Amino acid sequence: MPVLPSWLTEPLWDQFAALLSERLAYDPGHPLGCHRPRISDRIVFDKMLQLLRFGCSYQAIADSTCSATTIRNRRDERIRLGAFARLNQIALESYDRVVGLVLDQIAVDGSITKAPGGGEAAGRSSTAANRA
Repeated sequence: MPVLPSWLTEPLWDQFAALLSERLAYDPGHPLGCHRPRISDRIVFDKMLQLLRFGCSYQAIADSTCSATTIRNRRDERIRLGAFARLNQIALESYDRVVGLVLDQIAVDGSITKAPGGGEAAGRSSTAANRA
């Protein structure tokens, strides 16, 4: 089961893939002249979406298709190259074109409530501390 619907992930992948440089499946500089094939960028991209969606560890997402080390290494590489920053900009521009961003009219709201369990373990209410 995909982490996000394909109508959302496919355009994201298309935009992200366009930002990546072309790489060979095998490293030609490997001293033995052979090596395991490189994990597909698409597989790593899907793993990163899972990380963002589920908020779990790299170890929890890793499986036989891709290790946690590979995911972290590709993440770091993409950050260094600025690919994620550019994808973020593309996503904001696309959202603005389709829906419209009016950033000067955004409201942020918050609230402080009592813990539903209450009791001594919950500690003092921050609202009670402000009244004192």
